[in-house]
Amino acid sequence: MRTDENRPPTPQPALYTRQLQDNALALGPRKRPSGQDPYVGHGRHFGRTIHALCRVKAVINNGLFIQEKIDLNGQSLEDLLAEYAAPDSFTVTAQQYAIFEQLTKLTPNLRETIFTSSEEEVARIADLLQKGANGARSDDTKSLKGAVIEWITPKGQALTPPLTRNVKIDRGYHHERTGSLLCPTGLNWQDSDIKEKLRSGELLVSGDEWPVFVYHEYTYDPEDPWNGAFRSLLLVKAFKHVFTSPSSVDKDPKATRSGNARLHDMISVTPASIAYIATQVRFSLCSSSIFSRTDNVTDSERFYSSVLETFMDPEENDEVNKLVDWWNRQIFPGHLRNSERLVNKDSALARIKARRAQRKALRDAQFN
Repeated sequence: MRTDENRPPTPQPALYTRQLQDNALALGPRKRPSGQDPYVGHGRHFGRTIHALCRVKAVINNGLFIQEKIDLNGQSLEDLLAEYAAPDSFTVTAQQYAIFEQLTKLTPNLRETIFTSSEEEVARIADLLQKGANGARSDDTKSLKGAVIEWITPKGQALTPPLTRNVKIDRGYHHERTGSLLCPTGLNWQDSDIKEKLRSGELLVSGDEWPVFVYHEYTYDPEDPWNGAFRSLLLVKAFKHVFTSPSSVDKDPKATRSGNARLHDMISVTPASIAYIATQVRFSLCSSSIFSRTDNVTDSERFYSSVLETFMDPEENDEVNKLVDWWNRQIFPGHLRNSERLVNKDSALARIKARRAQRKALRDAQFN
């Protein structure tokens, strides 16, 4: 007699862990093969589109701190931010918390992971995100250093004296072309006295004095500072270079690899991405060779912060929304928020569908 011990085990139903995926028949983005940790890749996108110069570990720590207070004490976010934004105290601003919220939405599971993991694991994730953000900034700085020279050189002409792609010492206010683009909107580059003081360093420019190159056709309207602001062709070229592909700058895509925007399913420009590109272009025009947040001459961090804070100011929402819509028309024309696609009733597809509907109606009528 066979015992239960000798009886072959009854097959058990398989445990399926796969999840259904949408758009199985749609061509997805070509994923660039990479051996890097996924969090590094997410960090690269975070730095370019959410915040380029923050300390990720501090952002996560402060965000968790505020969220725990909300969950445990039932305090409102407004009350907590007011409490921790008091003078002479540890500050957590609404902007910081907004960046934390955007960070936790980088991937579907990142928020849950951050809230449920140990401090050591959260610190590890923060370090990887920081590594990605720093790496992207460094790569883009190197890439734009040479490209920007081509963009600021008039077609069919040459800069005098010439500027090389790999050397920056002659850029900045030392060169007529880069100096005219970097000149703050409140100064007149054509004034020889101003020009000489800028070149000698007698006149230092603060990062919150925006240069004329951020304006459409490099023209600043003192009566309407938003007119043309951050709408220059130079910025558009740089944005395409970083986010879509270098070959897309001249509207002739030849790249064999997906651009950064498509790799991260980016279908809309963010205000932070505009600030990031403006900061990168500003640095590429300067004579400084190393991007440093503590460089008081270039003052890149103050420039970036002043632009981003302006974009995040609720009082500027209308202007910023118009700006983002303008940018989406330049970069993502197929994904505009307020756009409508033309519905042509006489198109081939529309006529095929109409005939199909007529045949179906006749068949239905015969059976009824």
